[in-house]
Amino acid sequence: MSLKDKINIDWKAAMKSKDKLKASTISMAKSAILLVEKNERRVLEDEDIYSVISKEIKNRKEALDAFKSGNREDLVQQAMQEIEILSEYLPEQLTEEEIFKIVSEAVKETGAQSIKDMGKVMTFVSPRTKGRADGKLISTIVRQHLTNNSNII
Repeated sequence: MSLKDKINIDWKAAMKSKDKLKASTISMAKSAILLVEKNERRVLEDEDIYSVISKEIKNRKEALDAFKSGNREDLVQQAMQEIEILSEYLPEQLTEEEIFKIVSEAVKETGAQSIKDMGKVMTFVSPRTKGRADGKLISTIVRQHLTNNSNII
Protein backbone atom coordinates (compact mmCIF):
# COMPACT_ATOMS: atom_id res chain seq x y z
CA MET A 1 0.00 0.00 0.00
CA SER A 2 1.33 3.41 -0.93
CA LEU A 3 1.79 6.17 1.62
CA LYS A 4 -0.92 8.21 -0.10
CA ASP A 5 -3.37 5.30 0.32
CA LYS A 6 -2.46 4.98 4.01
CA ILE A 7 -3.05 8.70 4.51
CA ASN A 8 -6.47 8.45 2.83
CA ILE A 9 -7.48 5.43 4.91
CA ASP A 10 -6.37 7.13 8.14
CA TRP A 11 -8.23 10.32 7.16
CA LYS A 12 -11.45 8.38 6.55
CA ALA A 13 -11.05 6.54 9.87
CA ALA A 14 -10.49 9.83 11.70
CA MET A 15 -13.58 11.31 10.07
CA LYS A 16 -15.70 8.29 11.05
CA SER A 17 -14.44 8.35 14.64
CA LYS A 18 -15.01 12.12 14.78
CA ASP A 19 -11.39 12.79 15.76
CA LYS A 20 -11.42 16.39 14.57
CA LEU A 21 -7.75 17.17 15.24
CA LYS A 22 -6.45 14.09 13.45
CA ALA A 23 -8.88 14.53 10.56
CA SER A 24 -7.99 18.20 10.07
CA THR A 25 -4.25 17.55 10.38
CA ILE A 26 -4.35 14.75 7.83
CA SER A 27 -6.60 16.87 5.61
CA MET A 28 -4.04 19.70 5.65
CA ALA A 29 -1.30 17.22 4.74
CA LYS A 30 -3.44 15.83 1.90
CA SER A 31 -3.98 19.38 0.65
CA ALA A 32 -0.25 20.09 0.72
CA ILE A 33 0.43 16.89 -1.23
CA LEU A 34 -2.27 17.75 -3.78
CA LEU A 35 -0.88 21.27 -4.20
CA VAL A 36 2.60 19.94 -4.98
CA GLU A 37 1.14 17.41 -7.40
CA LYS A 38 -0.81 20.12 -9.21
CA ASN A 39 2.13 22.52 -9.32
CA GLU A 40 4.54 19.86 -10.57
CA ARG A 41 1.90 18.13 -12.74
CA ARG A 42 2.82 14.65 -11.58
CA VAL A 43 1.79 12.03 -9.05
CA LEU A 44 4.09 12.07 -6.03
CA GLU A 45 5.92 8.93 -4.97
CA ASP A 46 6.37 8.01 -1.29
CA GLU A 47 9.82 9.68 -1.16
CA ASP A 48 8.31 12.95 -2.40
CA ILE A 49 5.44 12.70 0.09
CA TYR A 50 8.00 12.33 2.89
CA SER A 51 9.41 15.69 1.86
CA VAL A 52 5.97 17.32 1.89
CA ILE A 53 5.16 15.90 5.33
CA SER A 54 8.58 16.93 6.64
CA LYS A 55 7.88 20.46 5.46
CA GLU A 56 4.50 20.41 7.22
CA ILE A 57 6.20 19.29 10.44
CA LYS A 58 8.83 22.00 10.06
CA ASN A 59 6.10 24.64 9.67
CA ARG A 60 4.44 23.46 12.86
CA LYS A 61 7.74 23.48 14.76
CA GLU A 62 8.31 27.08 13.68
CA ALA A 63 4.78 27.98 14.76
CA LEU A 64 5.42 26.21 18.05
CA ASP A 65 8.16 28.71 18.91
CA ALA A 66 5.83 31.62 18.15
CA PHE A 67 3.06 30.12 20.25
CA LYS A 68 5.44 29.61 23.17
CA SER A 69 6.67 33.19 23.04
CA GLY A 70 3.04 34.37 22.88
CA ASN A 71 2.10 32.28 25.92
CA ARG A 72 -0.53 30.36 23.92
CA GLU A 73 -0.35 27.01 25.69
CA ASP A 74 -3.49 25.78 23.91
CA LEU A 75 -1.89 26.32 20.50
CA VAL A 76 1.40 24.83 21.71
CA GLN A 77 -0.42 21.62 22.67
CA GLN A 78 -2.31 21.53 19.36
CA ALA A 79 0.87 22.01 17.32
CA MET A 80 2.64 19.27 19.29
CA GLN A 81 -0.25 16.87 18.67
CA GLU A 82 -0.23 17.72 14.95
CA ILE A 83 3.52 17.05 14.78
CA GLU A 84 2.95 13.70 16.46
CA ILE A 85 0.19 12.79 13.98
CA LEU A 86 2.27 13.77 10.95
CA SER A 87 5.36 11.97 12.25
CA GLU A 88 3.48 8.68 11.92
CA TYR A 89 3.82 9.02 8.13
CA LEU A 90 7.59 9.39 8.10
CA PRO A 91 10.05 6.50 8.21
CA GLU A 92 11.95 5.91 11.43
CA GLN A 93 14.19 8.93 12.05
CA LEU A 94 17.97 8.60 12.05
CA THR A 95 19.89 9.22 15.25
CA GLU A 96 22.62 11.85 15.39
CA GLU A 97 25.21 9.06 15.45
CA GLU A 98 23.79 7.55 12.26
CA ILE A 99 23.76 10.96 10.58
CA PHE A 100 27.35 11.53 11.69
CA LYS A 101 28.40 8.21 10.09
CA ILE A 102 26.72 9.19 6.81
CA VAL A 103 28.39 12.62 6.93
CA SER A 104 31.80 11.05 7.62
CA GLU A 105 31.33 8.73 4.67
CA ALA A 106 30.30 11.70 2.50
CA VAL A 107 33.38 13.71 3.51
CA LYS A 108 35.66 10.80 2.60
CA GLU A 109 33.81 10.09 -0.65
CA THR A 110 33.77 13.72 -1.83
CA GLY A 111 37.21 14.66 -0.51
CA ALA A 112 35.73 17.64 1.33
CA GLN A 113 38.26 19.51 3.44
CA SER A 114 36.63 22.74 4.55
CA ILE A 115 33.31 24.49 5.01
CA LYS A 116 33.58 25.60 1.37
CA ASP A 117 32.86 21.99 0.39
CA MET A 118 29.58 21.87 2.32
CA GLY A 119 27.53 21.79 -0.90
CA LYS A 120 29.34 18.68 -2.13
CA VAL A 121 28.77 16.91 1.17
CA MET A 122 25.09 17.92 1.37
CA THR A 123 24.54 16.66 -2.19
CA PHE A 124 25.91 13.27 -1.10
CA VAL A 125 24.06 13.18 2.25
CA SER A 126 20.61 14.48 1.25
CA PRO A 127 19.38 11.47 -0.78
CA ARG A 128 20.53 9.08 1.96
CA THR A 129 18.64 10.92 4.71
CA LYS A 130 15.57 12.14 2.82
CA GLY A 131 12.52 11.97 5.07
CA ARG A 132 14.53 10.31 7.83
CA ALA A 133 16.23 13.34 9.37
CA ASP A 134 15.67 17.06 9.86
CA GLY A 135 17.57 19.10 7.27
CA LYS A 136 18.62 21.66 9.86
CA LEU A 137 20.17 18.94 12.04
CA ILE A 138 21.99 17.46 9.03
CA SER A 139 23.33 20.87 8.06
CA THR A 140 24.56 21.50 11.60
CA ILE A 141 26.35 18.13 11.75
CA VAL A 142 27.95 18.68 8.32
CA ARG A 143 29.08 22.17 9.35
CA GLN A 144 30.58 20.85 12.63
CA HIS A 145 32.30 17.98 10.86
CA LEU A 146 33.84 20.22 8.19
CA THR A 147 34.90 22.83 10.74
CA ASN A 148 36.56 20.16 12.89
CA ASN A 149 38.23 18.60 9.83
CA SER A 150 39.69 21.93 8.70
CA ASN A 151 41.18 22.42 12.17
CA ILE A 152 42.88 19.03 12.01
CA ILE A 153 44.53 19.63 8.62
